[in-house]
Amino acid sequence: MGRIFGIPLRIHWSAPVLVLFFGVGLGGQALPVWVPGRSGTAYGLAGLVGSLLLTASLLLHETAHAVTARRAGIRVDDMTVFALGGVTRMARPPSPRRQATVAGIGPLSSLVLGGLFVASGIGAEDALGWSLPAAVLLWAGWANLLLGVFNLLPAAPLDGGRLLLAAVWWRKGDREQAERVAGRAGQVGGLLLCAVGWVEFLRGDGAGIWLLFIGFFMWSSAQAEVRRAALVTALRGTRVAQAMSFPVPTGPDWLTLDRFLAEPAARTRYPVVVLVDPAGRASGLVDPRRLAAVPPGRRAGLRIRDLATPLPGCLVAAPGDDLVDVLDRATAPPPILVLDDGRPIGIVTVEALDRIARNRRPTTTAE
Repeated sequence: MGRIFGIPLRIHWSAPVLVLFFGVGLGGQALPVWVPGRSGTAYGLAGLVGSLLLTASLLLHETAHAVTARRAGIRVDDMTVFALGGVTRMARPPSPRRQATVAGIGPLSSLVLGGLFVASGIGAEDALGWSLPAAVLLWAGWANLLLGVFNLLPAAPLDGGRLLLAAVWWRKGDREQAERVAGRAGQVGGLLLCAVGWVEFLRGDGAGIWLLFIGFFMWSSAQAEVRRAALVTALRGTRVAQAMSFPVPTGPDWLTLDRFLAEPAARTRYPVVVLVDPAGRASGLVDPRRLAAVPPGRRAGLRIRDLATPLPGCLVAAPGDDLVDVLDRATAPPPILVLDDGRPIGIVTVEALDRIARNRRPTTTAE
């Protein structure tokens, strides 16, 4: 959906659903009770404005994270707004102080924006007598205040969980341990929200569904962060060459799709095939399983390089690179393409990372 301050913006499909859900709820149920006597059209437009204000508030929250991170020298890949808030994909902050700064600016922006909306709503009612606009502003203000307070809960992936991570990291000096603590807190918080949501749903409150949805999202995200922290701990000190598989399957990038599917590389056991140009240098990655889904009638007219992920979009490393450093700068999950002077010499798969991590994790024995 374009860029904000040079940062790519993505809109998840659930964000328009949020606009519709809150617009209908606000305009069809809440506003007629708060400000009776208006037309259905007025309520509908006011509900739409309120839901758009909330969506814009979520966007401002994420923009604050992204801009603060960029000013702190942290790589920012993109922002995504969705129904439950937003996600800013960025490199891991290099210090507890920067972690806390980037995490804290989001709730702060929501609290400040909430205060401005509430003050504007009170002013619109008292000074101008605009009851309906005042109700919309007050609703948006309290929603932002609730968003800010909720995000301060000390549970990953909420901003409060990031602040907890920064505090434990600063105190213990161990980033992975801090990530595990914040992740465990997120798992507990997610399960508690699910329990509360289920109880409310059984009592007939439809809002319980939202709490269930949010709780499950928190639990699953926190579980992923705990797993990642354990993986990073196990991979610490590993070089890319120790994890890569070779020889890597390669295929010419100038072939048409039908000719490429006849090549031995298209039947590899690896999840991807590395495309090479006439000079033997890597030009991208392609998933042979997805290629088979292209209708046969279109295959002769498609070049394989047009269906591949170009090299700038791939996770690339040299054999001597530290594996954890490579994962820290990743904008996408493995495989990792290993290059030597531009030529492919190996590939690191998710399975290889898991295998190394399992072998390096300490085991306990019972007497």
